[in-house]
Amino acid sequence: MTELTVAALQLAFTGDMAANIANVSDLVREAAGKGAQVILPPELFEGEYFCRVEDEGLFANARPVGEHQAVLAMQKLAADLGVFIPTSFFEADGPHHYNSLAMIGPDGKVMGVYRKSHIPDGPGYEEKFYFRPGNTGFKVWPGPSATLGVGVCWDQWYPETARAMMLMGAEILFYPTAIGSEPHDADLDTSRLWRRAMIGHAVSNVVPVVAANRIGTEHGQHFYGHSFITDERGDLIAEFGAEETGVLVATLDLDQVKRHRAAFGFFRDRRPELYGRLVQDI
Repeated sequence: MTELTVAALQLAFTGDMAANIANVSDLVREAAGKGAQVILPPELFEGEYFCRVEDEGLFANARPVGEHQAVLAMQKLAADLGVFIPTSFFEADGPHHYNSLAMIGPDGKVMGVYRKSHIPDGPGYEEKFYFRPGNTGFKVWPGPSATLGVGVCWDQWYPETARAMMLMGAEILFYPTAIGSEPHDADLDTSRLWRRAMIGHAVSNVVPVVAANRIGTEHGQHFYGHSFITDERGDLIAEFGAEETGVLVATLDLDQVKRHRAAFGFFRDRRPELYGRLVQDI
């Protein structure tokens, strides 16, 4: 039996980058101590979710991948613990800015960078002001016993993201996120929709899914947690509620996952010749 142990972190963040990195580091160590081989922090854990407003001064916080404090800290930690850490960060690349993720391997090296493909724009989530749409395409990486696929937050709502990574060979999907209340509609609770969307990816691709969200209230915007890990059938095998700080850990039977995926026949029965409409503009 081939097994993979994964972890998702859930916690609140402040405007103190050093403290945020230290808090994430503590949870990474806890997860590694519980046997986790791939450990997922939430999206943009370097600080508060700054995209709630448009402020040109905040561009100064972006850094190249080789200079970003969060990436450098996770590189050292990954090497010390021998784990994989998909690390979300605010990236500067010359005059361009991206919502990016560095896949850090157990040797502490950056295996590659994925730039978030789908960029939201709405009240409280005004990311188009800060980020260009990613130009890397979807990415997967060789991990411990499995190929790892990672989308970032808004990517998680798109079935195309999950299916593309699966067709690239992904065997488990990870989604770091920062999602919570909707400032324009106090009665709209998307937490159930958010989980259902990703559970749907698990079911329709027969693949485990790991999601890590933040918690807490930042300048009136509440982040609702509910981080989780599903198996390949979409059943929740580890989950948090709206307020817990901590580590979710689950061990997956990858041989079983492969058997179930083959048995469902979703990839056998695909009809790509019929899907041209999916890549046409509306």
